[in-house]
Amino acid sequence: MPKSRSALSVLLAALLAAVPLFSGAAGAAEVRVQGRQIMVDGKIFTPQGAAGQSRLMLLRGLGANTVRTYGDETGYVLDEAQKAGLKVIAGFWLEHPRRGFDYGDLAQVGPQLEKLKAFVERYRDHPALLMWGLGNEVEADLAADSPAYAAVWPALEDAARLVRRLDPQHPVMAVIAELGRDKIARLRRHAPSIQVLGVNSYGDALPGLADRVHGQGWNGPLVVSEMGPLGQWAAPRTPWGAAIEPSSTEKAALLQRYLTALGQPHVQGRIVFYWGQKQEVTPTWHSLLLQGGEWLQAAEVMAAAFGGATPVNSATTHPNRAPRIALLRFPLGDDWPRGETRRAEIAVSDPDNDPLGVVWTVMAESTDLKTSGDAESVPPSFPQALREPGPKGVAISGLEPGHYRLFVTVRDGKGAAATGNLPFRVK
Repeated sequence: MPKSRSALSVLLAALLAAVPLFSGAAGAAEVRVQGRQIMVDGKIFTPQGAAGQSRLMLLRGLGANTVRTYGDETGYVLDEAQKAGLKVIAGFWLEHPRRGFDYGDLAQVGPQLEKLKAFVERYRDHPALLMWGLGNEVEADLAADSPAYAAVWPALEDAARLVRRLDPQHPVMAVIAELGRDKIARLRRHAPSIQVLGVNSYGDALPGLADRVHGQGWNGPLVVSEMGPLGQWAAPRTPWGAAIEPSSTEKAALLQRYLTALGQPHVQGRIVFYWGQKQEVTPTWHSLLLQGGEWLQAAEVMAAAFGGATPVNSATTHPNRAPRIALLRFPLGDDWPRGETRRAEIAVSDPDNDPLGVVWTVMAESTDLKTSGDAESVPPSFPQALREPGPKGVAISGLEPGHYRLFVTVRDGKGAAATGNLPFRVK
């Protein structure tokens, strides 16, 4: 490791020496850190918004002022965010040791730093840029006593130093997965060039996050770089191990509680995950939008927390609220023998009394489960298993033994929707 570290230091020194100090483009906002605050042109700026790249005008209408990206989509999002009046936390994807990347190997790290240099030079004068987001949970799934874990923190410093030399006008944020026992200490010791701490946190870990972060010694700005009502790793499970996902109605209630607990001065930014549609355990677990662009009740909660407005009816200019799911269940149980027909029940309502359309889908339980947001494949669906689908329920039969989920999507026809699902087993 010392020899590899020395070679990396030589590489970084060469990169830094070849870079003249960048003074910024005329008209670009000056963003800096002052104590625990993020300042834009001398005024406190509190990033609030979502991670994603879809429907940015709708996001802005909710009162959001910021969108977070992860990597390759940055150029498009910066342009669209500028049109929508949003700032961007521009993410640069640092590769993960858990996927084989070695931060002690110059042959791997060198090209990544060169790519980072080109990335910053390309986007540093964009007027929508707020700050740089280095990596996303690069330390995840590594043993705390492993050489790979130890190498992550000085690697973050190498990247942060390079970015700050290239662009002193925009702060650098590192994004970690929750805290652990020593992440803050390692970050402060080995990566002092990091100016903003981003923490991805979910569920009941959120209300106490700021106290835990400050208790471990972090005194700069804290941005909750991903937040959501419940992570699948913390969800209750069926006897056969399937994570039980709350309905969109239940998620909205949880999100409201957590957003309320995370206002200023506790944190300096709140980024909800995910403003788009993403397969992660299910197609709906973290998705705040459907594939068709419909928004869920969480958007109303975000509007209330961010000081914006509930989205309007797509056919009028009146506010439109999302459908609610009051009940979704298998009355006779979620575990039955092959050959039996079992019925699910649903009770839905709409605050605006809109007529509702209800769509049912049966999918196999996902087995392509990844960590830290890695891409997952969508499991197959079984439309032939549905019997008598309707607005109050559906029957299921004809499936081979296995693990499945019954999904329901409720739409009001005016841009809003509700979702829910039930895991079940056929024996």
